[in-house]
Amino acid sequence: MSPDPKSHEAPAVTLDLPARDPGLPESVEIYDTTLRDGAQLEGISLTVDDKLRIADELDELGVHFIEGGWPGANPKDIEFFDRAARELRFERSLLVAFGSTRRPRGKVDDDPTLRNLLAAGTSAVCIVGKSSDFHVTDTLKTTLDEGEAMVADSVEFLHGNGVRELFDAEHFFDGWKHNPEFSLRVLEAAAEQGAETLVLCDTNGGSLPHEVEAIVREITAHFRDDVKIGVHLHDDTGCGVANALAAVRGGAVQVQGTMNGYGERTGNCNLTTIIPNLTLKMGVRTLPEGRLVRLTPAANRIAEIVNFTPDPQAPYVGSSAFAHKAGLHVSAIARRKDAYEHVDPESVGNGTRFVVSEMAGKATIDLKAKEIGIDLDGPALTSVIDELKRLEHEGYHFEAADGSLELLMRRAAGWEQPYFQLESYRVIVAEGEDLRHDTEAIVKLIVDGERIGRIGEGNGPVNALDDAVRAAIGSRYPQLAKVHLTDFKVRVLDTAKGTGAVTRVLIDSTNGRRSWSTIGVSENIIQAAWQALEDSLVFGLLHTEE
Repeated sequence: MSPDPKSHEAPAVTLDLPARDPGLPESVEIYDTTLRDGAQLEGISLTVDDKLRIADELDELGVHFIEGGWPGANPKDIEFFDRAARELRFERSLLVAFGSTRRPRGKVDDDPTLRNLLAAGTSAVCIVGKSSDFHVTDTLKTTLDEGEAMVADSVEFLHGNGVRELFDAEHFFDGWKHNPEFSLRVLEAAAEQGAETLVLCDTNGGSLPHEVEAIVREITAHFRDDVKIGVHLHDDTGCGVANALAAVRGGAVQVQGTMNGYGERTGNCNLTTIIPNLTLKMGVRTLPEGRLVRLTPAANRIAEIVNFTPDPQAPYVGSSAFAHKAGLHVSAIARRKDAYEHVDPESVGNGTRFVVSEMAGKATIDLKAKEIGIDLDGPALTSVIDELKRLEHEGYHFEAADGSLELLMRRAAGWEQPYFQLESYRVIVAEGEDLRHDTEAIVKLIVDGERIGRIGEGNGPVNALDDAVRAAIGSRYPQLAKVHLTDFKVRVLDTAKGTGAVTRVLIDSTNGRRSWSTIGVSENIIQAAWQALEDSLVFGLLHTEE
């Protein structure tokens, strides 16, 4: 499967950037290593198609470099670089092949890693080499002179073959703290042989911002303008982004990281946070003009590709990043957006959300209703607030059920759903080796005054009830065929009651264009499931065209 076609151009968003500190660089290169370092996160396993789609998303976002992987290391990366050369048409980004220096006491001419880097056919390569004396003597089991020579020989070989060379100085910060003289020797060797960027790596992620800024400042002062200085930072102390900001303050002009902070252990420097921090807070250019607005969509699409749920509280790109729940906050935002928003959400492709719960006041409900397109008068507003408080006390959670919330508001405004009314249902669970379905549901509905009863079968009560409803009304409402359940969640609310506890059921659904969630609460799990299912189908019928 080839990567998705390029999407339409991003909408224009005018950025009001802060004045840049004269001591900061005008711009910083963004080097993405999601496809290699990010894929080392536990639970991520990318296919070649996945990698091609992610690479395409990153090019649309406009990062400067996309590290594709380690050519020759495995069949997947071999296929990726082969297909990338034929299928990807980058407009903004440069594909980079990643590898290591030659082996100890080896020769560059016959080193398989270096040969594979050239065979990948990329115009730029990045190699990693030891810059910590401990790792040279104790890990590689060789001398410091040989460790330095491994770096120098490898950079010289690649540079001599006409490729742009970036050098990742592995364990640099730890090495500098222990033996700065050797760590600097390694950097100098790489620079002298033609490396265009020296990347200082906090491989173990244990450094702190004040250390990073001081060390980077010393390194940039040493090399002046002879070579660019970058950083590759891990998040083991939770300081990955803070360390990147500190590095830029120290003079770094390239930041390596991953989308959504994916990476081994606790992850890498999170590009979805560092990019807007640099641009919107420090006035340092990162992405090409007009590309920052793609940040949230790109973060979400890549999360979908790796099959990870996006973090709702992720800065800038999370679904809760600009979500407001407290009535005081909502009232203030209604008058002035920046009252509780530190940047314009649209600048990063996100948006303001008003979260409705028992904490909501009239301002919250009114804004939420207007957002949906519902006009609630004073008595209707009061009715919604009272109903919300009553239902949430019973165990409902409308923050997580936007579909059910909208239907509640519509009913308060006088709307009655015209599609069907329930008369009764019965669910029968059977057990037997030869049964194709283990559950049968009998549903009786009233549709336009007509009583319709149908039998449905499925792999559980929800599936069987859904099947029965569709059998009863599917011919009248063909748009129902587009509505599909995507997730089903059950939570016991009062565990002290054991099997007699109140149960909350959440159903996620989609019609292919939009998604919604609905809720049901009852001491009877099937009743709770029916409530959520009924709301899901009604919402789908309301918002899905034939």
